[in-house]
Amino acid sequence: MSTTTINLIDSFQEFKDFKNIDRPTVISVLEEVFRSMLRKKYGTDENCDVIVNPDNGDLEIWRTRKVMEDGFSEDDDLEIELAEVTQIDPSLEVGDDYIEQITLESFGRRAILAARQTLVSKVLELEKDEIFKKYKDRVGEIITGEVYQVWKKETLVLDDEGNELLMPKTEQIPADYFKKGDSVRAVISKVEMINANPKIIISRT
Repeated sequence: MSTTTINLIDSFQEFKDFKNIDRPTVISVLEEVFRSMLRKKYGTDENCDVIVNPDNGDLEIWRTRKVMEDGFSEDDDLEIELAEVTQIDPSLEVGDDYIEQITLESFGRRAILAARQTLVSKVLELEKDEIFKKYKDRVGEIITGEVYQVWKKETLVLDDEGNELLMPKTEQIPADYFKKGDSVRAVISKVEMINANPKIIISRT
């Protein structure tokens, strides 16, 4: 197995650990990425099955083509002639379905790298959307987090799932003094999307 293939598999194996993305969404996104690869390679994905198991990172791609008499195949992406297929499986006859497993390596290094980039991009988009959905209706709610970084004008706080919350200096009590690792209780004061990025503001005033 090539390094690029391993990297791609690692990418979607990581999906099972994403805290804000549900299982059906994970499967849907992964399947669509690989179906896009199939369409680019074969012109269609209608005769392909993509089986994704995000729990262990397994992926299977199966392609079905109809066995045709020699000289009667009109579409090599959907059909395969008898002379060709009997070299692979002599038991097949005209009218049978020839089912073959498609390996990731067969797509080529460039396609695999492009798929990896697409996966990373899609998961980041999903993460941002899910974080926004999680917090948009919780304005006014008290939350406890852990101080991760202190800046001059604001403090970065992480919730129990590692999501970033911002506490501006103007939203802190004058006597507040925080350092990394401190526990802090605050109220969710504003939730908005800015340039496709969720921004959750918390306040102690």
